[in-house]
Amino acid sequence: MNALRTPSPRLLALACAAACGLAHAQSDETSLNFSGFATAGVVRTTESRAVFGVPGQADDGATRSASFTPDTKLGLQLSGKLNSMFSATGQVITKYTGDGNWTPTVEWAFVKAQLTPQVGVRVGRIGLPIFAVSDFRDVNYANVWMRPPLDVYGQVPVSHADGADISWQFQLAGATVNTQLFGGKSSAVYTGNKLDLKDIYGLNATVELDGGWTLRLGHVESKLTVHNATLNGLLTVLNGAGFTSVAQQLDPTNKPASFSGLGLGYDQGNWVASAEYTRRKNQSYVSDTTGWYTSVGYRIGNFTPYAVISAIKVDDSNVVNTIPKGVAPALTGLSMAVDGAVATQALGQKSAALGLRWDAYRNTAVKFQMEHIKTDGGRGLFGYPQTGFGDGASVNVYGLSVDHVF
Repeated sequence: MNALRTPSPRLLALACAAACGLAHAQSDETSLNFSGFATAGVVRTTESRAVFGVPGQADDGATRSASFTPDTKLGLQLSGKLNSMFSATGQVITKYTGDGNWTPTVEWAFVKAQLTPQVGVRVGRIGLPIFAVSDFRDVNYANVWMRPPLDVYGQVPVSHADGADISWQFQLAGATVNTQLFGGKSSAVYTGNKLDLKDIYGLNATVELDGGWTLRLGHVESKLTVHNATLNGLLTVLNGAGFTSVAQQLDPTNKPASFSGLGLGYDQGNWVASAEYTRRKNQSYVSDTTGWYTSVGYRIGNFTPYAVISAIKVDDSNVVNTIPKGVAPALTGLSMAVDGAVATQALGQKSAALGLRWDAYRNTAVKFQMEHIKTDGGRGLFGYPQTGFGDGASVNVYGLSVDHVF
């Protein structure tokens, strides 16, 4: 990782395809609507022993060598109204993945039935509404920051589900309330390991109040399976050696998992602010965590300076390692292997960021962000840590991006 990395030609080709498709739709005067978003971002850090990136991405992220991979992305969306009740939407995104490539993926592909002005039903691949900005977490232009705070948004790498939802909007005591019930299944690749979520069901509610305030509540339940060959081998050895209790605690196969979130937003006049508090719970080696952030920005003409403080804390490792050390070399090695698996989930860290957004054009924003991250109890959210990187590591991260919507 010694040179500045650029996106693959696939990314540029997809951008060209988007422009051609938009021109064709306009010339034919069809009822289809093409739109898209793109971010070109570069990041570097002051640390060479671990990789900075969006959690779940492969190892080609930022270190002391700058990288485009954490933030650069392109999304294309096609929507069309079929009749007065039915519409359809599809969205494709290409960004650096857990498989270590830029292969485009289908993020949305659903049909919507607007049953009444207040009630709608969607069926297909839908976005999972588990964060305050879930629907546009990848549309960086729509957010003040260079990227959503990772101490919160890095807890769940799954962003869509194959299933259905029903939404209901109504007025209550002068406030607009939007509720959403959803369910389905999903999968993702997290640093080369496939994650499967099934039996997903949840509730999302947003309350829009007078004076620019928004309140958001959400909760989701599911069954999680992590496909990891190394971990599966360890489980086999543990069961064979009689440590079935430890193996059961580690085993991430079809285990209950949940995520809850509370969010508050404010956007009035020159001020823009937001905060989220989230909790992740699991019944496997995937740790229970609490994450939070608070963000404040102030618009000055076309410029918006902003500040963010955030943290993620490990509440429970969910594994009690009862294998003794120092009794026999084989047991010591097995106990250390269990500790190593648990250590991969030692995600605690604290972050503070300062940034500046410049709305250079009507649909283009330039952002500069610098942040200080200190790990707390382990490697934090950094990937691929080397010897010497761990608890108490202090890292500065510098980033520059250009966000565009079309």
